[in-house]
Amino acid sequence: MLDFENTKIAFQSKSNNDLKQSHFLFNTLARPIVVKTGKLFLNMALATNFPIKWIVKPTVYKHFCGGETIQECNPVVERMARFGVESILDYSVEGKENREDIEAALKETLNTIDNAAGNDNIPFAVFKPTAFAKSKVLEKASSGIEMADEEKVELSRFRERIHTLCKRAYNSDVPILIDAEEAAYQNIIDEVVRNNMKQFNRDKAIVFNTLQMYRWDRLEFLRKEVETARQEGYIFGAKFVRGAYMEKERAWADMYGYTDPIQPDKESTDRDYDAALKYSVENIDHVAIFNGTHNEKSSRYLAELMEEHNLAKDDPRCYFSQLYGMSDHISFNLAHQGYRVAKYLPYGPVKNVMPYLIRRAEENTAVAGQTNRELSLIKKELKRRKSQ
Repeated sequence: MLDFENTKIAFQSKSNNDLKQSHFLFNTLARPIVVKTGKLFLNMALATNFPIKWIVKPTVYKHFCGGETIQECNPVVERMARFGVESILDYSVEGKENREDIEAALKETLNTIDNAAGNDNIPFAVFKPTAFAKSKVLEKASSGIEMADEEKVELSRFRERIHTLCKRAYNSDVPILIDAEEAAYQNIIDEVVRNNMKQFNRDKAIVFNTLQMYRWDRLEFLRKEVETARQEGYIFGAKFVRGAYMEKERAWADMYGYTDPIQPDKESTDRDYDAALKYSVENIDHVAIFNGTHNEKSSRYLAELMEEHNLAKDDPRCYFSQLYGMSDHISFNLAHQGYRVAKYLPYGPVKNVMPYLIRRAEENTAVAGQTNRELSLIKKELKRRKSQ
């Protein structure tokens, strides 16, 4: 059985000083009032252009991000690769809706594909589809609302941008993960991703859609998508996550009077998540699996399913993934056992990545079990090292 308690393996890439800094950071994130106050300060600093890089970059940014540029991420990529953990460079600048910023995001994402093609330690590229169109256009297209001519042109450009990225990924032989978005935007994203899968996933999965399993409709969606892939002769690339927009989704559903897309409770999410893994392994000839979770049970469950169905630990159709700066006890112990593991490695200019970092801080504070788990493992490893 997988041992996620082995802290020697979990933190083998970190120095004593790294661990002490991580302990301080997670100890801070465990205090909601500190995180709330820090968020207010950071937002104020961003709004007034107050210099914050000097304090952010060596602390929370260093813990959760690889660097400001692709090149700056290289030492982190190489360090993790020494222990069998690969990296996925995620350009984490929040999407802006003017043409200039959209084109800049497209250029940078193409750069990440090219970079991955030349680096065996970077097995995937990734992007957020909302970086490539105005949210109002995606919302109207998803709900079937009539659009103005200008909006139809923008939707066509969105389709072209996504196709450009998927085609570059295909030509470079670099699988590409397309992140999920809020339910209000997801229908058109699913359609565009499906069309690209049909073109580029004939021999193996290059294009991956992301399924947020805290939505009650995603398990049935998975079954229908896989059946379509089976009938039409392509592979369905499935990245599984629990989800990232719960509070916003419920507020929007209440505000606009439509059915809440979120599961009634966490148990339902966990049930559907693991059921999706089981279904995918049972249909592995038509599905490629990207298991993006910080949940120990779901990580162990996929490993058990692979063994049950006689899949090799390093089967390229089954990947495990966690965010950089979190759950090293899962990532490094899985890699040590021979499974394919890739960390999401966010990067981008400090100022532009601040919204991402604020979310990381808030999510770690909200999920008390996550922060306490990180702290307990770090304390255990520091104690072990001290006794050597």
